[in-house]
Amino acid sequence: MELTTWNIPVLALRGLTVFPHMDLTFDVERPISIAALSRAMETDQEIFLVTQKEMGTAVPEEKDLYRVGTVSHITQVLRVSEGSVRVMVEGGRRARMKRLWQSEPFLQANVEALPEQKESEAFLRSARTEALLRQTAVLFDEYAGRVSGLPDEVKTQVEECRDPGYLADFLAQNIRLRTEERQSILEEPSAYIRLRKLNEFLARENDVLAFEGEMEDKVRSQLARSQREQILRTQIRVMQGELGETDDGDEELDDYRARILRLGLPEETESHLLKEVDKLSKQPYTSAESAVIRGYLDVCLEMPWNTQTRERLNVEAARKILDKDHFGLEKVKRRILETIAVRQMNPEGRGQILCLVGPPGVGKTSIAISVAKALNRKLARLSLGGVRDEADIRGHRKTYIGSMPGRIIEAISRSKSMNPLLLLDEIDKLGSDYRGDPAAALLEVLDSEQNCAFRDHFMEIPVDLSHVMFITTANTTETIPRPLLDRMEVIELGSYTDEEKLQIVKNHLLPKQLKEHGLKKTQLRVDDGALRALIRDYTRESGVRVLERRVAALCRKADMQILTGGVKRLTVEEKDLPELLDMSPYPPALHAEREETGVVNGLAWTEVGGEILEVEVNVMPGTGKLELTGNLGDVMKESAQAALSCLRSRTDRYEIDPEFYKNTDIHIHFPEGAVPKDGPSAGIAIATALCSALTGRKVRAGLAMTGEITLRGRVLAIGGLKEKTMAALRNGIGTVLIPQDNVRDLEQIDQTVRAALEFVPVTNVDEVLSRALCPAEKKKKKAAAEPAKPETAEPLAAFAPARSEGGQDALRQ
Repeated sequence: MELTTWNIPVLALRGLTVFPHMDLTFDVERPISIAALSRAMETDQEIFLVTQKEMGTAVPEEKDLYRVGTVSHITQVLRVSEGSVRVMVEGGRRARMKRLWQSEPFLQANVEALPEQKESEAFLRSARTEALLRQTAVLFDEYAGRVSGLPDEVKTQVEECRDPGYLADFLAQNIRLRTEERQSILEEPSAYIRLRKLNEFLARENDVLAFEGEMEDKVRSQLARSQREQILRTQIRVMQGELGETDDGDEELDDYRARILRLGLPEETESHLLKEVDKLSKQPYTSAESAVIRGYLDVCLEMPWNTQTRERLNVEAARKILDKDHFGLEKVKRRILETIAVRQMNPEGRGQILCLVGPPGVGKTSIAISVAKALNRKLARLSLGGVRDEADIRGHRKTYIGSMPGRIIEAISRSKSMNPLLLLDEIDKLGSDYRGDPAAALLEVLDSEQNCAFRDHFMEIPVDLSHVMFITTANTTETIPRPLLDRMEVIELGSYTDEEKLQIVKNHLLPKQLKEHGLKKTQLRVDDGALRALIRDYTRESGVRVLERRVAALCRKADMQILTGGVKRLTVEEKDLPELLDMSPYPPALHAEREETGVVNGLAWTEVGGEILEVEVNVMPGTGKLELTGNLGDVMKESAQAALSCLRSRTDRYEIDPEFYKNTDIHIHFPEGAVPKDGPSAGIAIATALCSALTGRKVRAGLAMTGEITLRGRVLAIGGLKEKTMAALRNGIGTVLIPQDNVRDLEQIDQTVRAALEFVPVTNVDEVLSRALCPAEKKKKKAAAEPAKPETAEPLAAFAPARSEGGQDALRQ
């Protein structure tokens, strides 16, 4: 080793560092490492051992290796197995890698020796060096006392060594250090600094070991205390058993047993709970298992097993309560009273699960509250909106940390009755994810054939839900899974008419808001004209929530004027509304005043009620391109294509250019593009707007339509007619075109709406266009000389009943 530079094979070490003059044995498995050993054995058995920075690097490159390593001599190579060898090396001298010039089939590099810094004899004998050596011996003794399994040879070598450099290398090789710390000692040329660094690392390691020992002692002490307590408790029980005495500490267990036996539960349930008490008696009081069992028993015993409220089954009393709390909704009230009548005739019968479906604000939840009041049942309300975890319905297994019963069991426990009315709000907004499907868990709960033995995952004992009355609410049935919907009887709540809203605000909303705002009836008076304007011009909704907010705003204005304006009472008339509530956000007759070309009023159903859906069509010279905008779904896009094809087959009849699909670009737009739109009911509106734009004929004012169209021009039936006609009335529409197949649905529409609107049934697109389009401009002069031809479609007169109860025609002639 007289040379100071070598061209030598390189062996990359993972988690190991070899120091000069140290012997080390380790296993080698990587092919490039075995190849490097083979190459070294073929030459002078010298190899450069260097530590790699990351242990996970399988094929290291130059950037993955530290620069400083040790040129070592291979003393022995032993094959352990196929693909693995054990090698014994003797560290030579420190060296620095200049360049790793080969990586296949083994690593080879140019390395240069690092000069050894020779310490003088005087320095080695100095007091400073002696103090450092003594400090090292003290720190190592402390380390050896905390670490087990340290060889005696290591302790002897430390006591006898007087060379600071060798002692630093020796200890760094034999004590527990991080790879970066060992490498920093290897790279330090000064023997004194190496040993000083080692002392710092050794002192830190002693502190870490001291903390580890302290924590281990605490854990051992706690376990010993727990075992000692358990042994003592067992001994006490044995001695008391021998003396025939009872344990005062078992009063809790006796109390549990007495409460269980006092309930008179079914044999299976009673046996299960008593087994839990026996299991609790065998657990140490402070153990985690005993806390779980206590929580379980407390939940089970808090259930109102034998408690039921006395149900008041009287149809007439229930009718008075429902009429007092709600105006209108006659069909809904009648169906609920029928349910009460059935229970009055057969109190032991299993009740049906009712599902109240309707737009927001129409009174679904308040009806359920009134039913609970009428039946004298306790009410427990559960909001299911956004619930995604099946455990929310069925509960968690009690073995889990933080487990609890499901919402059904919790609601029954909260109601303190086994026959409450459970109101499941927003059942259409249940979700599902990797934690399960809560809608599937509700299948058992809402099935009167199965819920007599409902098992919650937490309780693990059957609970009879057959006496519970379930009422669910939803805005739509579209998002309720079919099997779940099949278990419920749907009762639909439609939109309120303006007259119904007037009575609701006078009899319910205004008195409620006066009370909440601290006003007496004489301090605020709102006349009927102002209330009608409030309903007509300041709200566009199916229910009455926004209307209630408007009434609350008037009450706030009254509070301010009474307190600061020096007035004693406030009377609100229609002319005062713009000053009190700002300008109306909904201009009157927005969709009914003008006759326009290419603009048609469609009718749409939404979860919050009916809406006017305008269709606009514009035609321009072009190449026959059709463009659809307005955030449309696939169904409405297909309706537009069908309407266009239908008109192409009727170009002669309506004097449309037969080549329009080649030389005209058509743009169909549904305003309010931010709102998604889809559904099979806009076909005739699109066809009418297309025909109007292509022929230049205007669309009659005050007219709206709904219906789907086929390629042959047939008009198909639609759904949601009640909400759509309500929207037409709110927006000042006078005439509504409906499919012939929907005439039977007119019986479900409120008499006020039927009297205010003119319904025209249509069977094909020709009847629609004949009724909706104004005559062409060029035919106006001829109309004076020739008698007008009767229109194909006539107003719906033959389908109208003779008279309504109010003396008006049910359908306007």
